[in-house]
Amino acid sequence: MTDPVALPGSDESWTDWLTARIDTALDTVRRVLAELKDGTARGTAEVLALWNETDLALDDAESLVSVFAEVHPDEAVRTLAEARAQEVSRLDTDRGLDRELYEVIAATEDFGDDEARRLRRRVLREFRRSGVDRDDDVRTRVREIADRLTVLSQDFGRAIRDDVRSIKIRPEQLAGLPQDFIDAHPAGGDGLVTITTDYPDIIPFRTFAHDAAAREALVIEFFNRAWPQNDAVLAEMLALRAELAGLLGYPSWPDYDAEVKMIGTGDAIIEFIDKITAASAGSAQRDFDVLLARRQRDDPEATTLSRADSVYYEELVRREVFDVDAQEVRRYFDFQRVRGGLLDTTARLFGVEYRPRTDVAVWHDEVTAYDVLADGAQIGRIYLDLHPREGKFKHAAQFTIASGLAGRQLPEGVLVCNFSRALMEHHDVVTLFHEFGHLVHHVLAGSQRWARFSGVATEWDFVEAPSQMLEEWAWDADVLQGFALDDGGNPIPRDLVARMREAEEFGKGYLVRTQMFYAALSYLVHHDRPADLTAAVRDAQRNYDMFAYLDGTHYQTSFGHLAGYTSAYYTYMWSKVIAKDMFSAFDDADLFEPSIAHRYRDEVLARGGSADAADLVATFLGRPYSFESFEQWLDTAPRAGG
Repeated sequence: MTDPVALPGSDESWTDWLTARIDTALDTVRRVLAELKDGTARGTAEVLALWNETDLALDDAESLVSVFAEVHPDEAVRTLAEARAQEVSRLDTDRGLDRELYEVIAATEDFGDDEARRLRRRVLREFRRSGVDRDDDVRTRVREIADRLTVLSQDFGRAIRDDVRSIKIRPEQLAGLPQDFIDAHPAGGDGLVTITTDYPDIIPFRTFAHDAAAREALVIEFFNRAWPQNDAVLAEMLALRAELAGLLGYPSWPDYDAEVKMIGTGDAIIEFIDKITAASAGSAQRDFDVLLARRQRDDPEATTLSRADSVYYEELVRREVFDVDAQEVRRYFDFQRVRGGLLDTTARLFGVEYRPRTDVAVWHDEVTAYDVLADGAQIGRIYLDLHPREGKFKHAAQFTIASGLAGRQLPEGVLVCNFSRALMEHHDVVTLFHEFGHLVHHVLAGSQRWARFSGVATEWDFVEAPSQMLEEWAWDADVLQGFALDDGGNPIPRDLVARMREAEEFGKGYLVRTQMFYAALSYLVHHDRPADLTAAVRDAQRNYDMFAYLDGTHYQTSFGHLAGYTSAYYTYMWSKVIAKDMFSAFDDADLFEPSIAHRYRDEVLARGGSADAADLVATFLGRPYSFESFEQWLDTAPRAGG
């Protein structure tokens, strides 16, 4: 077993280190591919073993350039990583279009154990989906499109990452904000306060600021990030994806993309979106009416709400109807204690240990590193990069640093978020648990024999299910009382957690509808390819969301999932359906019950992509997954608090 990746120390050059790592990985790929094509007669096992070497080297190279393009504080390193990412992608494309390689794999026999046969079938499928069987002109064009899409995806993400917008307001317009927020935002020399579109500013501002005009001004800026430049970038991405799908024989990009997911077909995506929309209609209307009625107490002429109003009035309803004040709640969620509580909770749940490593190099002094151990043996390493800074990825996600391979290489990953350094909203605590679900999945599934199945390597519309299920532990009173303490060391009261849970249930229907707006938008812009993307946003929001389009905004340009998830944003809700069903197997009275938790760990998470996701879930549940638990959750009305 090789040691974990040794990142550069303070006296080393990151550019030299990254260059050497990528050069070594790509040289390995080229050498092994040449070996596969050298004419030597090889059996299936040897061919697949060599192919596995190329998978591992490409994964390692792609992981390093992806993560450091998003998180490294040195712009030169980010730029280098982006440039090398194009080279990595180009080599991967070339591999998939190489007919000699295809013939080597196709000449092998379909025998061996289940995982070896699964690997062989997956490789042959990817060759076909790459266009290896097309004529030279088509394959040349496929290569051109793949190269261009890599660049466009980088441009799209960089524009969002770098476009931090702001508004300036008078100090009195901070009314309603927590005192620590006000203290952290003093007026400048012009007497005005600057509020940015970064998460630690916009989330509390949308939630608590009484000034409706200021809230709207900030939300407009937030929804206009990367406008107008990303509109043209997105239009070109959509055109190229459609062209690529057509060249490979598919009616549309959603049909091409869905073929390798649980959902199977492009038509099934919009059918699923409409099914969820219909299922949530009653719950959505019921709670939206409550929200609108509360707004009408402030503005009797109001007939609807926009995204500039929604979070603020949700907070008012939860405070007034459910007796849950988010400013009171946040007193219990100091960042340092939350981070410790997350690690303690998941260590207990999954039977692992996190050992802090203050002696290993990191890319920023706020990044923390931990070795992950099971039964005393190291099984991986994780990094937590949880606070905002200039030039850093603006959302929340798990990135891979190294893919695990049994007996060869430890899995390593990093959690990248943008949380407050002091008190956190409980919403952010839930997000932290969610994203950590991806990270622990990556580590626990890092002992595969085949790199193709290592880590979070299931069908893409399942990958959110384990992370969404882990959110449930962030709502459990027993769990929260272990780390949610106020300044006096008093744990969060159980009755407050119960009211928080009921308050969270309020609005779930219209929040599901908002998710369906996002899902429909991601599908429809790829399927219909509208000339006016802003009009497409307005239409999708009118047809699926409960909230009104905010005039003057261009949400599509900052919808980062359009670069990575493409037409498949539906996967969040598809995964939530499965997550609700899997969670039904746990004991509400003891979420840590070892026989259930460890069976889930071993039968779902640790298997990675070595079997179809539906089969992993069926093995865990003892039956195929169903829609029933999700429907029951959606139909249950919250109870008002005292």
